[in-house]
Amino acid sequence: MELTEQAQIVDRIRGKLEDYTGTRLKVKANMGRSRIIECEGVLTQAHPQLFIMEVEKKRGRVMRQSYQYVDILTGVVELSSIEDNESLFPLSF
Repeated sequence: MELTEQAQIVDRIRGKLEDYTGTRLKVKANMGRSRIIECEGVLTQAHPQLFIMEVEKKRGRVMRQSYQYVDILTGVVELSSIEDNESLFPLSF
């Protein structure tokens, strides 16, 4: 895949995520060394290079996590809707 094609895909991912701002989503992130994190949170902001999720932790605490759009492109981060558990971005871009 060429660099210009990757840049266009990242722009499409950002555009789609901007539509989901304020929506509750399920996040599955591969943090390396066989450590996979699954959580639910609200997409609060979509910046040019990354997006921010507010995730609820134990005892009602809220934690902010940021991910890059490239993480979605490479499959490190998967986002899905809570209602139907349907992936927002299938791996075939």
